[in-house]
This record gives sequence, structure tokens and C-alpha cells, in this order.
Amino acid sequence: MTNLNRRTFLGGLAASAIVLPLAACGNDTDPGTAGSPAATGGGGGDKAGPIVLGFSQVGAESGWRAANTKSIQETLTAENGFDLKFSDAQQKQENQIQAIRSYISQGVDVIAFSPVVETGWDAVLQEAKEAKIPVILTDRAVDSQDDSLYVSFIGSDFVLEGDTAGKWAVEQYKGQGLKIVELQGTTGAAPAIDRKEGFEKAIAGSDLTIIDSQTGNFTRTEGKTVMEGFLQKHGDQIGMVFAHNDDMGLGAIEAIEAAGKKPGVDIKIITIDAVKDGMQALADGKINYIVECNPLLGPDLADIAKKVLAGESVQKRIVVKDEAFDQEQAKAALPDRKY
Repeated sequence: MTNLNRRTFLGGLAASAIVLPLAACGNDTDPGTAGSPAATGGGGGDKAGPIVLGFSQVGAESGWRAANTKSIQETLTAENGFDLKFSDAQQKQENQIQAIRSYISQGVDVIAFSPVVETGWDAVLQEAKEAKIPVILTDRAVDSQDDSLYVSFIGSDFVLEGDTAGKWAVEQYKGQGLKIVELQGTTGAAPAIDRKEGFEKAIAGSDLTIIDSQTGNFTRTEGKTVMEGFLQKHGDQIGMVFAHNDDMGLGAIEAIEAAGKKPGVDIKIITIDAVKDGMQALADGKINYIVECNPLLGPDLADIAKKVLAGESVQKRIVVKDEAFDQEQAKAALPDRKY
């Protein structure tokens, strides 16, 4: 089986919102096997004392990541029965591999991490398996031929996010022949690969075309820099920006305004994440549409960790609830927004 998080929940979506219940799915997997019991690492039985969980975070590259970290740290507390060991990989795979090996040597009960990129994990995950330490993936999946190396993946359907963004763009702007520049996420990361795939398939056959695409590494600073380059290269040809996250879109807004153009008017902007800064820009008319990627994964992670250590079967793929917003929907959602 390959790359767990792709190509399953792509149907049945209204353009205005994604509403997915927690459910099991698989990436290139027979849906009939999605709810089957997962491997439970060290075996069944309730664990005495706190659950020692080692978590390796991608970094602190965006508002989304900050909200994700906060959710994990505020949920996996001593009061909730956890001893959380947390590390920041600073967007480097070698740092995550080092952290995972450290957790293995410490003999933690559970390892969880959000992979910087999709590939290159089999060796260290095999080490965790041999140590009988269950591994839970959050937010991003890995591309592995052996899905027994982890017990569950919790996160959004990134292909669906790109598909939703692309379908809305076609519905709103078909016939205008808009030329699109794309701000990609980190090269090799699951959300960058999948959001691009979903968006490209959604606009295929329309008169909307991508004329340039470059990584901005999910950061506002690089999003601005890349957008400056796009403006110098393509000038008035650019009719739309598709940014793989809000932070790069917000960086693009800075570059567009510095060039004397109006974001959301002269150049349409579609992003993914729906963090507060992005939602405010949407409400202000500087972004035109945002597809949500829910960062509040702490409760799901805590639940799965407890079930695995209790010897209970868990779903191999858990899809979190995401929505999507236009300007009026953003205005309505902002007062109660948690992230």
C-alpha cells in the first residue's frame, strides 16, 4: 500500500464547504479494509501511570503550525494522563529522525509525528516497530510500502482541499481565462504534493491555467519573495494566486500591494488553512476564498494513543472535519474562531 492520505474522499463535496465526519479511509487502499484493527505495538492492557508520548513537530513555519502545536500541548497534559516529550524539527527531516530515535532509546509508550516530507522513513519506523512502540502520524502521511510501520494517520484530505479550491475557482471565474501562479508548500511534503494534484485536476479542461509554480516553504517571508519574482517575471499576466497555505498567501498580498495592485481585485487569491490572519484577509476582501485545514488534532491524537495502549483496534485513517469560506462566511465565522 502506498501513501495513505490520497485519493479516497474526493467525492460528494459542495463548493461552499467541506464537511467530513471522522471516518476511516485509505490512500490507494481498498475502502473495505479501512476500519480494520491496527497493530497495537507493545500489546493490550491498560497502562498504569501517565502515557509517555514523544512528539516530533515539523517546525513553527506558519500560523497553522502554531495552532496545531498548541492543540497538542494543551491536550496531552498530566491532567489528561500524558507525559508529553515534544521536539521541534525546524523543518528538517534529519532532526525528526534523530528525535524519533531518541524517543525509541528513552522507551516512550507512543511516538507521534508530522513528517516533514513523505519519503525516507522506513528505516527509523522499522526501529520503532522492533522496539514495539506504536507510531501515530498526524497532519501529514508517509509514502511507504509497509503500512504496518504506523498504527494510524490523523489529518485532512489534502487532495480534496486542492480539489475544492480548484472547483470554486472554475465556478467563479470560468470564461475569464485567468493565468494562475502557484505558491507551493515544502517540496516533497504531502500537503504540497496533494494540494497541487487536487487543484490541477479540478481546473483541467477549463480556461484557467497555471503559468508558474514555485515553493514558498509554507512561510510568509518566502511567499512574499516568490510572489515578487512572479510579478517581475509575469507582470500583468497574473490573474490569480493559488497558495498552498494562508501564510504564503499573506506574503503574496504584501508583494502585490507593494507592486501597486489590489489583492483580491486585480489579482484573485485562493489559499488553504483558514487561520485567523487568513480569515481576516478574506473578510477584508484581500483573499477571495479559503479552504480550511483543521489544525486541532490534539484530542484525536490523545484518543488514538489511549486506545492503542489499551489494545483496542483503531482506524487506519481518520479524516478531520474541514470547511471552506468565502468573504461573507469568513465574516460570520471570525468572532468565534479558535485559531
